Amino acid sequence: MPLITEATPITFSDHLPEAVDVVVIGAGIIGTSTAYFLAERGLKVLLCEKGRVAGEQSCRNWGWVRQQGRDWAELPIMMESNRIWRELAAKTGEEDLTFTPSGCAYLAQTESEMAKYESWRELAKQHQLDTRLLSGDEASALAPDVDGRWIGGMLTASDGRAEPFVAVPALARAARRLGVSIIENCAVRTIETEAGGVSAAITEMGRVKTTSVLLAGGAWSTYFAANMGLDLPQLMVRSTAGRTNAVAGKTMPNVSMEGFGIRKRDDGGYTIATGDLAEHYLSPKSFKYFTKFLKLLTVSAKDVRIKTRLPAGYPGAWGSKRRWSGDQVSPFEQMRVLDPPPAEEVRRRLEHRLPERAPWLVNVGIAELWAGMIDVTPDAVPYICEAPSPRGLFMGTGLSGHGFGIGPGVGRILADLIQGRSPGYDLSRFRYNRFTDGSSIVPGPY
Repeated sequence: MPLITEATPITFSDHLPEAVDVVVIGAGIIGTSTAYFLAERGLKVLLCEKGRVAGEQSCRNWGWVRQQGRDWAELPIMMESNRIWRELAAKTGEEDLTFTPSGCAYLAQTESEMAKYESWRELAKQHQLDTRLLSGDEASALAPDVDGRWIGGMLTASDGRAEPFVAVPALARAARRLGVSIIENCAVRTIETEAGGVSAAITEMGRVKTTSVLLAGGAWSTYFAANMGLDLPQLMVRSTAGRTNAVAGKTMPNVSMEGFGIRKRDDGGYTIATGDLAEHYLSPKSFKYFTKFLKLLTVSAKDVRIKTRLPAGYPGAWGSKRRWSGDQVSPFEQMRVLDPPPAEEVRRRLEHRLPERAPWLVNVGIAELWAGMIDVTPDAVPYICEAPSPRGLFMGTGLSGHGFGIGPGVGRILADLIQGRSPGYDLSRFRYNRFTDGSSIVPGPY
């Protein structure tokens, strides 16, 4: 199935309501999940998407539903999300929401890798997660079709996978059946306020009265926030992945090792990636937030490469509009779907590593490569919070490449925050002002 792009036909074109309880900006996994849970509780919700549902990173990720290797604050939320994923298909009647409990394995070739896995397993034990360490022989037996000299590994059998490019639209259909109004090609330009609180969302199609807005715009979120006078540290990186053609079945968990990741797909092929290259295009925000990202750069295992110029129309590109009002065309309407070209360097690496790691896939062939722009925060964990102002503006962004699997759990929590309920977790790690209140920046896994 092809990626979702601006050329994909519009599927969701409901009428713009005059008033709703909540307006959700962005129909990726976070926005769609939140809309679903709010509607399930009887709230009237409008889900606005400037392009297509799941058109950007929510259809371009690896499709892993992964508890393993999560940041300490994300892990309990991800465990809840895993439970939600297991129920969604039956609960909604949408077969495209099927969760496959394949397990997730990290394989180690060095003692330093094993030391990291041993350390993370202590966190898993605190949460009674079924993660276990593997010997070299166990690692080889678990993934016999992935070649390497393993000294050990780590496995979380309760992890699994789903298909991003079909799952998020399926969840949107389920949300619509619960009463959510969903409109593609409908950007929210800005927010109106009254007495310090949200009073309306101004879309390109008109004004909608509301007292609550969720900003779940992924790579675009920091620019929407800036237009509202809010400083939201977040930058974009380009990440490339691909898929092979279909091949007769080999059963394996989602497998990751240094420089290579692979998982089975429902279409009979495999999603493959190197996982070790992150490309950042320079923009004005790069210089503004440079010092905040220094710690993440020093601990990241990725090969971070700087591209000298952000393409025209991309979020925050040089010369793009920085301020606009509700009656002006916004940058969100000028680039409906971010569809960056895949990195040729990743293609070269995959062509080199497939014969080394999965030689049985070489003749099968790479069917397609694609790229997505990932919204990354300085500590590689998201914002899950209410903004300091205006009252009624909430944020679910900066998922830093970890958003697909955890999306339903984050959506449930955001629904609680919007309703003024206790979410059941300590969310201080995800607060808005953590990069400006004097706290140390402590990067999570990225």
